[in-house]
Amino acid sequence: MTEKPHIIIFNPDQWRGDALAHLGHPAVKTPNIDRLVANDAVSFRHAFVQATVCTPSRCSFMTGWYPHVRGHRTMHHMLNPTLGETNLLKVLRDNGYFVWWGGKNDLVPGQLGFEAHCDVHFRPTADDYRRWRAVPRAGTHGGDLAWRGDPDGDNFFSFFKGRLDPPEGGIWFDGDWAMVHGAIDFLRDYDGDQPLCLFLPLGFPHPPYCVEEPWYSITNRDDIPDRHVYETWDDKPGLLTGIRDGQHLTGWTEDRWRELRGTYYGMCARVDHQFGMLVEALRDAALFDDSVVFLFSDHGDFTGDYGLVEKTQNTFQDCLSRVPLVVKPPAEVRVNPGVRDQLVELVDFPATVYDLAMIDCGYWHFGRSLRDLFEDPDRVHRDAVFTEGGRLTGEVQASEYESLSASDSLGLYSPRVSLQVAESTPLPHTKAAMCRDSRFKYVRRAFEMDEFYDLAEDPGETRNLIGDRRYGDEIIRLRERMLTWYMETCDVVPLETDRRNFERA
Repeated sequence: MTEKPHIIIFNPDQWRGDALAHLGHPAVKTPNIDRLVANDAVSFRHAFVQATVCTPSRCSFMTGWYPHVRGHRTMHHMLNPTLGETNLLKVLRDNGYFVWWGGKNDLVPGQLGFEAHCDVHFRPTADDYRRWRAVPRAGTHGGDLAWRGDPDGDNFFSFFKGRLDPPEGGIWFDGDWAMVHGAIDFLRDYDGDQPLCLFLPLGFPHPPYCVEEPWYSITNRDDIPDRHVYETWDDKPGLLTGIRDGQHLTGWTEDRWRELRGTYYGMCARVDHQFGMLVEALRDAALFDDSVVFLFSDHGDFTGDYGLVEKTQNTFQDCLSRVPLVVKPPAEVRVNPGVRDQLVELVDFPATVYDLAMIDCGYWHFGRSLRDLFEDPDRVHRDAVFTEGGRLTGEVQASEYESLSASDSLGLYSPRVSLQVAESTPLPHTKAAMCRDSRFKYVRRAFEMDEFYDLAEDPGETRNLIGDRRYGDEIIRLRERMLTWYMETCDVVPLETDRRNFERA
């Protein structure tokens, strides 16, 4: 055993927090995660991201900074070491960890490369595919797009692709499978001279909604719960109504929605299977006991709720802001396995890593270690959680104009991105922030109506109560709590101070 625990980060993309069987979901199948939680790990029922799209969320959970701290609110502003921005992978590497990274980026500037952040940035070779006896498949965003149908039809912007059919006699082997097998190969051969950090950011269950057998058929469509549906759209954000109108899904039948949702849950089941493969590899390599294993996603997915698919950047429904978070501590740390009901944030992830690895990260952040919750299910943690996104009028660099070119006007994301670049009044991509406690959710919007929901009475967040006088005191309380949060987290002062005067050596 090394002096410090191995850090295993299993990071699927766009997994809703309710899509876990051990948390009571009636349809999704997640036996490997459920087994780990029953025997060795804790699962946080109320874990929330700090942004509801990939890059801002990853920049947040890899630092412990909220997106507003350094302006990480877009897909095109990543953690840049030349600007004094670090990240957990670099900190671990600088503190003696061997860092293996296999999977997507959305974290550090691609033009700078990955050398500062990891020892191995895994890319499979032809020899790897020969050893795996597999033929690589194109990612689900690319390849033949005929599955989208007619641009004027009601499937073109649905992200629904359906069953993936491998070639006759073959298997479906996309990039996620390659990364999982690459990680397993690495674990099998790792000599353990340094503590290990293995970072596995996968692409599933990010849409398009598609998966191969047996996972395509694993979900009983009759067990799928009802969708959340708005009673009125008049008091909802403009970005949502614009996406609704652009995606053209209002005529879908419930059977079609159940098929889309069942496919998404099948994608989750495939990820659960891959997680089980990784855990088994850790056991086979005698690394399991000495490892802390984290499983969490960067944000959730609409999956048909409110008649929408995919996600937005400035709305914070629980289906988008709540994610799975499962932690298996090393054997030397006492744990009472099972589900925790405390409110936690993904900024707590790096704080927990630094705590367990006994590392001074060298910078100020806002995470709180989850370690005390491993053994004590009743330990107090946070009174509220926060999520944010959007932009100001004229803030072109945050409008996502890089994501929408003339040739991309019919792209999968264009109903959303076209609104994010618009400068109409009111601004549909308005800057916004959420404050949520155990019962209520308040959303402050810069240029649109605020939102307030009683989650005990309306868990689907369908009725905006911002104008209801019965909730006046609660609205003021959460508004004041948000102001306190902004004051406490509005900046970070470097720990290394400067001298006032120049002095020659």
